[in-house]
Amino acid sequence: MSERTIRGSGAVWRASRAAVKRRRVQTVVIGLVVFCSTATVLLALAVISAARAPFDTAFEAERGAHVNAVFDPAEASAEQLAATAHRPGVEAAAGPFDQAVVTIPTDWVGRPPGPLTLVGRPDPAAAPVDRVELLSGRWATAPGELVMATAGGSGEGNLGKSVTTNTGLKLTIVGSAADMSQSAGGWVTPEQAAALHPVGRQMLYRFADADTEQQLTASLDKATEGLPKDAVANGQSYLVLKQAFSAGADAYLPLMTVFGVLGLIVATLIVGNVVSGAVVSGYRHIGVLKSIGFTPRQVVTVYLTMVSVPAAVGTVLGTAAGWAAAYPILQTAFSGIATGTAVIAPAGWLPVATLLGVPLLVALAALLPASRARRLSAAQAISAGSAPRTGRGLKVQRWLSGTRLPRAVSLGLGQPFARPARTALTMAAIALGVVTVTVTTGVTGTLAKAMSAPDEYTHIDVLTGGFTVDKGAPRLTQEQTEAMLHAAPGADRVSVRGLVRVAVVGQPQVVFANFYGGDAMVDHSRLNVVEGRPATGLGEAEAGPAFLDQRGLKLGDKVTLVLDDRQTTVTLVGLESQGNANALTSNDATRALLTPDRHVVEYDVRLAAGADAKAYQDAVSAADPTLSTSVVTAGTAGPVVAIRTFSTTFSVLLSVVAALGVFNTLLLTIRERRRDLGMLKAIGMTPRQVVGMTVTSVAWQGVVSGIVGIPVGILVHRLIVENVRIIHFTDGMIDVWGAPLLAVLALAGIAIAVLGALVPARSAARLPIAEVLHNE
Repeated sequence: MSERTIRGSGAVWRASRAAVKRRRVQTVVIGLVVFCSTATVLLALAVISAARAPFDTAFEAERGAHVNAVFDPAEASAEQLAATAHRPGVEAAAGPFDQAVVTIPTDWVGRPPGPLTLVGRPDPAAAPVDRVELLSGRWATAPGELVMATAGGSGEGNLGKSVTTNTGLKLTIVGSAADMSQSAGGWVTPEQAAALHPVGRQMLYRFADADTEQQLTASLDKATEGLPKDAVANGQSYLVLKQAFSAGADAYLPLMTVFGVLGLIVATLIVGNVVSGAVVSGYRHIGVLKSIGFTPRQVVTVYLTMVSVPAAVGTVLGTAAGWAAAYPILQTAFSGIATGTAVIAPAGWLPVATLLGVPLLVALAALLPASRARRLSAAQAISAGSAPRTGRGLKVQRWLSGTRLPRAVSLGLGQPFARPARTALTMAAIALGVVTVTVTTGVTGTLAKAMSAPDEYTHIDVLTGGFTVDKGAPRLTQEQTEAMLHAAPGADRVSVRGLVRVAVVGQPQVVFANFYGGDAMVDHSRLNVVEGRPATGLGEAEAGPAFLDQRGLKLGDKVTLVLDDRQTTVTLVGLESQGNANALTSNDATRALLTPDRHVVEYDVRLAAGADAKAYQDAVSAADPTLSTSVVTAGTAGPVVAIRTFSTTFSVLLSVVAALGVFNTLLLTIRERRRDLGMLKAIGMTPRQVVGMTVTSVAWQGVVSGIVGIPVGILVHRLIVENVRIIHFTDGMIDVWGAPLLAVLALAGIAIAVLGALVPARSAARLPIAEVLHNE
């Protein structure tokens, strides 16, 4: 073979391909490690990007309003408001539009009764700010027509239906639309809005400086300078909408980020270990390549190619798997979030980023150990590959041989000291696997505590006809239904949930208000107050962290609720563990201050100890078939199931990756020690002792890795649960670490190590003595 042929790219490729084929096990390990890591990283990046990118894209496309300001018509005329569009700092403005609030006294198109904010706009898309996207039907062109705002779906099934206000005005739904500014509950013609005696005039602004709340406040002050002091009734910042949009995904961001980083680190460690072992165990092959004319650069290229081929395959497959899983994960993460026209999908650049970035990271991880092959001369490489290993770890091995430990155990304990760098990388991978298992265990335990049933009793949820499939008119009135639920065999206590929509003074959007009454309302499974106290007193309310966070409220603050021209001020006295960002909770006595109609949608029945739940459900169905019953099951909320699924999936993936690292390390060690193993078996070591020696060599590494990984995992668990913004965890929920659980976790590192060691150990036990010694 000529030097030109040897130095050609064809010879390098043939040598690389031969190395890939010869090291099939290492090739598969690298491919699996990169596959798992790529899928993990892509999923983490998908959630992080989706929390922000779709809103920004859709907001700009629809020219969403930075501030939706409502003015008092008695304080500022339409001409004065129109002039604010030309003030310094205002990029664009739309309005003024008349804004009226009507009350719908009954359920309508699946919504509870309450106020409905209507805005008069002549055209959905002509305004330079807040272009409304018509999803179905047409725009309102005549009095008595309504375009309904919808957060999801086209709303086509509601076209032609009518709603009647408490004043007797009938409005027919002719269209369904959405806007990123969420500026209205529905739209009518300007003439219709004027006839409804509007309580406000709406202006929609886009400002040059709109990155922070402080900038928005300053910009609005400049735009309204010169108007009466009380002209601005309320205003809504787009930053609040953006925060609400990403609130669901925020619960997953800390978890996904941690697992994504862990996946990258573990992949880097194991790939570096694999290539380092491949170089060490392939010294003779390196010497042969150099002796036939391969340059040092070509030798490095061979080993980088040997890693890059399976890494590229693993990256492609991992990207495909992660991309396919991203869509359902994002749908779960954003379920129940008002997305407007935003499309919830992983960013299109993510596959490109992983396809290019992960192989590059693998190549960089492989470059350092591969460069060792570059520095060896042909004679050094051949002699290093054939000479027995001496010197490294010899003192440790001699000391262990003098102990009373069984010989197989002492040899196993001493083996890793011969390759300290390789051992350190392997232990780091195991430790990260322990961190992952610890985090998953902690998150699962915290969620179990947060979603546990409030008591030891069985609860039955009874939904009324307004929130179930239409089964005809109810047989019983509300009073009769409550009496029947008390009288049915097995009932202990019955609480009642009323639901209406109320306006909040100073807030442009209406919110859902849950009013509980009946027996022991605090026993209801959804009233999990973790700070403060339950809202059982007159004029008291409670809410979840997302409701308070998005409105800048805290416990002790007061908010004024408005319904049917009545209003009452409530004090926020309790923080629920979680809750709808657009809902608050109060009691029946407070509801009576706003409306005499309880509007029951649900009953919570606590059964007596030993009562038959099925018999109770049958009795309720027989009394009124329009009622729907179900046994309350703790811990089945969507975010809880999703977080638990994510953490468990990634824990399994990264644990498998760590075990693969152990698997590969032992394969390399066995290959290097074939001569030693042959001699040990020749002097009487049994296959069982060989297995014991091999497993022992990594089991103690699992113990040490567990000691290091468990505290780190506990710290990471606390950081995650303290940053899940849609759920508030108390210290009691976070503290899940009892002695029995820690004892089990201490075995995680051993389990990962032993899992990866079993197959190589059995392989070492089956090595034929004669063949090994003959080859040596």
